[in-house]
Amino acid sequence: MEITSRSRLIRDEVSKTYEAPIQMKANGGLLVIDDFGRQRLDAAYLLNRWIVPLEQGIDTLSLSNGARFEVPFDVMPLFLSNKDPVELADEAFLRRIRYKIEIPGPTVESFKTILRRECERNNVSFDESSIDYLVSEYFTNPQRPMRGCHPRDLVEAIADASDYRGTSRALNPETIASAAASYFVD
Repeated sequence: MEITSRSRLIRDEVSKTYEAPIQMKANGGLLVIDDFGRQRLDAAYLLNRWIVPLEQGIDTLSLSNGARFEVPFDVMPLFLSNKDPVELADEAFLRRIRYKIEIPGPTVESFKTILRRECERNNVSFDESSIDYLVSEYFTNPQRPMRGCHPRDLVEAIADASDYRGTSRALNPETIASAAASYFVD
């Protein structure tokens, strides 16, 4: 679903109905915007559009004929982003988002635990030396930050490649190198 900041409702001329904007569809619930700051719409523009509704709990929408009306703005927005918040909004807006939670990458031990779990989930055999190899060659030595999604993505790539080739699913230096070559962009 495309995120827009529109206050004007879009009318479907065939069905003669209007489609509500995303914030209205989320009324009474949680509005999750993943990868915030990567949408076609400028993040600052969207945030500025929502400043008053967030504070007052009311949004004003308009129809194609120019008629305007108020609707509740009762959403709890959850913005998820890999970007630094100061890249997305100014201090005034960031004050209005009361809770900002940084979720750091996993520790080496957590990463290994996730990797073992993903290997088991995908029926990929492994040994500790292969796990140590992956961590050393692709995270420690190049100083690449570990992310919680890396084990899943790499193990699934290994499983898919093994299925395609008709080989057994195994986490080893060769399969790791192959998966990493298409996954990481250096």
